[in-house]
Amino acid sequence: MSTLSFLVPLLSHLHPSCGDMAMQNNTLEEEEELLGLFEVMGTLLDDPDWALQHPQPCTETPWPGVECEVSSEDPSVFHVTKIHIGPDIIFPPCKPSAYLSESLVKLHYLKTLSVFSCFMASPVTLPTTIFRSSSSLEHLALQSNPTLSGDLPPTLGEVASLRVLSLSQNSLQGNIPRQIGGLLCLEQLDLSYNHFSGQIPSEIGGLKSLSILDLSWNKIEGDPPDSLGDLQFLTKMDLGSNKLTGKVPPTLGRLKRLVLLDLSHNFISGPIPETLSSLELLEHLLIDNNPIKAGLPPFIGNLKNLKSISISGCGLIGPIPNSLSSLKNLTALSINNNSLTGPVPPNLGSLPNLDELKLSHNNLSGVLQFSDEFVGRLGTRLDVRGNRGLCISHRPNKKKNLSFPLEIPACLNTRHRSGKPLADAGIDPSSRYNNIISSSSSCLHLEVIQFTLALSCFVLDFLNFFY
Repeated sequence: MSTLSFLVPLLSHLHPSCGDMAMQNNTLEEEEELLGLFEVMGTLLDDPDWALQHPQPCTETPWPGVECEVSSEDPSVFHVTKIHIGPDIIFPPCKPSAYLSESLVKLHYLKTLSVFSCFMASPVTLPTTIFRSSSSLEHLALQSNPTLSGDLPPTLGEVASLRVLSLSQNSLQGNIPRQIGGLLCLEQLDLSYNHFSGQIPSEIGGLKSLSILDLSWNKIEGDPPDSLGDLQFLTKMDLGSNKLTGKVPPTLGRLKRLVLLDLSHNFISGPIPETLSSLELLEHLLIDNNPIKAGLPPFIGNLKNLKSISISGCGLIGPIPNSLSSLKNLTALSINNNSLTGPVPPNLGSLPNLDELKLSHNNLSGVLQFSDEFVGRLGTRLDVRGNRGLCISHRPNKKKNLSFPLEIPACLNTRHRSGKPLADAGIDPSSRYNNIISSSSSCLHLEVIQFTLALSCFVLDFLNFFY
């Protein structure tokens, strides 16, 4: 019995006239659609009887991973609009040899295709034929599929209706096709955790509706294109953990709605452009591990909505700007492993929401003027180690020695005879006074021993004289 003959009784349930019309060798769209659905599910699910168990997947015999909508032209007809395969649907599981069938093109009304953790054993590629201008696809999410590899088909740029493209945590590779810039309705683009290489195409600036861009954890190289500044609706940009070079595009300052900017773990050099001062809605600024090798710009203190700043391991030089003390919403500041100099602004300890402060391994100096309450509240989340000129003021009336948990010395006397602060002069007060005390003690002990020996000799000589 042919597949079409087998489907005739099933198709009659989907549309009253489908069975009769099929007998007359006429093909209805509903018949092709149902046949396409059975073929697609047959290539994905490890259940050869799925079609028999769900002959009317839109009505009488539904399955949780398939959704349908009533036809706008005929209320008695249903169209498949969503297919979802994932670990949240226990049975049937994906077959070991699962792949994407080209029969997806028969599902003319399909809006959502999501396949999670399905392609785990056999190699799978994206068939170019399933992406065409006539597609109704709006949401394509193929995530956490280790054996999904190969290039991203340029034909994907023809799916004008696409709004969400999420292909994270796969093994896709090659360049990001420039045709992707034709997806004018695209709102989310997530290609993270793959093996994409080459440069970010300048055509990406054509994604005028984009609000989320995540290209992190790939092998993308070259300079970030200036066209990124054309993404006026962007709220999140994550380009972290790639091989990007050059400088931060000044055009990013045009992204007035940006909430998160992550450029960490690249090879981007400084300075950080002052145009970023216009990012008034920015909450998270992450630029860790880039060869910035410039100063920490004071304008960062004007970004009042900032909640986290992380610019560690960037070769930053110069002082910590006092303007950072005005960031009342700041919860985390990490500027460790740099070459920052000068004192730590004491007002950082007054920020009401600050819960993590990483200043370790710089060249900071002076007295750390933080309150006991602030130091106690942050605990190990306050890290100031590795700053040789930094000490904490000595509190003789306090029982608790704060220098011990902070791993910096206490300033036993913060002023030199000249009136100049010792810490500002690059002196470690604790080690200085410990050495003086140690030396004085040693000399005193030596003098006592010498005096005792001399006295003993005198007594012996005196006794020998009389006896």
